Parts: sequence; C-alpha cells; structure tokens
Amino acid sequence: MKFTKVFSLILALVFCLSAIATFASCNKADVNYAENNEKYVIGLSGPLTGDAAKYGKAVANAAQMAVDEINAAGGLNGVMFELKALDDKNDATMVSGNYSSLHEGGMQVSLGTVTTKPGLEFKNLSADDNVFFLTPSASGDDIPTNENGYQMCFADGNQGKVAAEFVNANYKNQTIGAFFKSDDAYSKGIYDQFKANLDSSVKVIETSFTDANTSDFSTQIDTLKEYSFIFMPIYYTPASLFMTQAKSILAADAVYYGCDGFDGIDNIEGFDINEIPQKISMLSHFNSKATEGKAKEFIDKYVDKYGVETLNQFGASAYDCVYAIYGAMKAAIDSGKEIPVTISASELCEILKEQFNGGYTMADGVTGKNIKWESTGYVNKGAIQYVIKDANKAEDAE
Repeated sequence: MKFTKVFSLILALVFCLSAIATFASCNKADVNYAENNEKYVIGLSGPLTGDAAKYGKAVANAAQMAVDEINAAGGLNGVMFELKALDDKNDATMVSGNYSSLHEGGMQVSLGTVTTKPGLEFKNLSADDNVFFLTPSASGDDIPTNENGYQMCFADGNQGKVAAEFVNANYKNQTIGAFFKSDDAYSKGIYDQFKANLDSSVKVIETSFTDANTSDFSTQIDTLKEYSFIFMPIYYTPASLFMTQAKSILAADAVYYGCDGFDGIDNIEGFDINEIPQKISMLSHFNSKATEGKAKEFIDKYVDKYGVETLNQFGASAYDCVYAIYGAMKAAIDSGKEIPVTISASELCEILKEQFNGGYTMADGVTGKNIKWESTGYVNKGAIQYVIKDANKAEDAE
C-alpha cells in the first residue's frame, strides 16, 4: 500500500513537471498569428494624436507611401504588403495593448515605435516573441538589441557624439551654452554622450527643465543669454517656446544647434520661425529642402500626397525602413530562403537578422547611401548639419 501511494505521488509529480514544461514552452513566440495572412503585415505603434503627432503622422504617412509603391510595383514576388498603425499618444502605458493587437492581428515585422519611451516597452515585448523591428525614429541607446531590434535613425549616443565632434571642430577653447530636459530619456541620453565626447577645452554652461515646468524658461534664458552657441537636444515644442521667449534677449547672431527633435520646427502651428533672429540648425540625416537626389524625389511625392505640415526626417526614415525590410526580404529569397505570406513573426525575424547582421546594404536611401547595420542594431551611415534658418534673416530683424 505504501509503495502504491509513493509510486502514485511520483507519477503525479512527473505529470505536473511535464505539464509545467509544456506550458512554459507554449509562449506566444511558438504561435503563428500570421497563419491566415494574405499579405505581409508590418506593424507600427506611434503618436497619431497628441503633442508628438507630427512625428507619428509623418512616420505612418511615409511608411504607407512606401507600402503603396511596393505593392504598385508587384509587391514581393506577387505578395502585397499591409501597414497596420496604432496610436500610442507617446505614452508607454499604451504600448502593451497596441503590441498585443498588432501581434495577434498577424504582424510579421514591425517599425517598432516612433519615440523612445514607448520604444523601450515595445523592445521588451517584441524580444519575448522574437519579432523583428526596425524603428525609424526611437533613438534611445537602449532601443536596438542584438536579438531583434534595429534603428534607421541615429542612436542618441551617436547624435551626442557627432554633435560633440562638430563643437570640438568649431568652438574649441570657447564657452557654449546647453539647454536640455533632464527627465527625458531622449534629451538626457544625447546630452550625456555629448559631454562625454566634448573636448576638454570647451566649457559648457548648462541649464535644464522638467515636466514640472514647460511654459516659462526665463530663468534658463537668463543663464544662457551671454553665449553665442547653444546646444539644445530637445524636441521642437519646448525649443520653439525657448526661442520665442529669448528672441530679444540672446544676441541676434547666436546659434541654436539641435538634433533630430528639431525636425519640423519650421512648420509648427502658431510659431513663426521668421520672427526668430538667431540661426537655427540641427544634426540630421535628411534635408527637407533638398533640391536633388533621392531626398528630392521623396519630398515631391510626400508633399503631393500629404502636404508640407508633416514633412520631416521621421517620415523620410520610415520610408527607408519599409524599403530596407522589403530589400532584405528580397535578398533572402534571392539567396534561396522561402518567405511564404503566412510565415510566423519569429521565423521571419531569424531570416531578417541573418540579412541585417550579414552585411545587407541599402544602397540608395532617402536618409543616406550604402546604409548598413551593426550587429548591435545601430545604423551605420553619414550625417549632415542642416541649417533650418540662417541668423539675421528674420523679416522684422532689420
């Protein structure tokens, strides 16, 4: 009797352990939500409404434009693409719901998110399911991974480093100002890398702000009013407010220098950039006033379809993302891989990682030529300094 009870207990324990192991292995990465797909599905979570909507709409518009062009040209071996874009309002708490809807709705590959905070949440969710993403604009250093995440934009650290190189070359042995948002991962990340790569001869007078005060920058302006160069790794909304409040306080020949967050500052409703006498420039990989080449072609098509209000490098980058994904899938098929329309996200992720880690090159993009990716997920391409408005060009500065 004792033996029978002990044996029964052992069998019960083995059964429980087996059940636990089976349950653990049945995660969502093992489920093919794309098994009924009739098109390749690209997912996106971004701010389609709210303060960052100009970025999100640009990304969604340009990505859809690329999808439409690819489909009009016959798709990938006759299979069409579909973009599914959901609104996250630049709120990380909304990403989980969006991600689940996209993943369970057949998403096989993704553009991730538009901004960094939501992107960090998306990164973790997509890693669990092995979903490949190539974000156009979530620039945080921690966004890409060597598992499934890549960037088309420069990482914050890269922007900070390249900005420091510009300052080192042009402002050696001088004192400059800096204005950043200390509670924002994007702004603080860029600024930290900027400081880490700055020449020791350059002195920085810094001031910052937080969400607690985004309407009155008089204290910060007073701190920086003596300096002719101000590094501002922030988004265009607070930047435009700072410039408006400081336009008659800072020297007319002063220079504002931002990163990709400045993109679109010349098209903000209620902000007339021509009233700002100072020079406004930014580090970029896209010139929205290009007069030739791939960038010019993109600008003409985008403006014709969507107008100028959301024309910015976020959209240009998203356009390149879609074509990079398409190009990598085509390269894989040309090398003998099979990518059926019902391929699971996890299976496609492995194929795309092999391409992106194996030297796949996007020869001619809107945001650069011969674009490649490091195994870390960071993009490797050139950057430009883009002058949005020259100093002393304001209509009422004479």
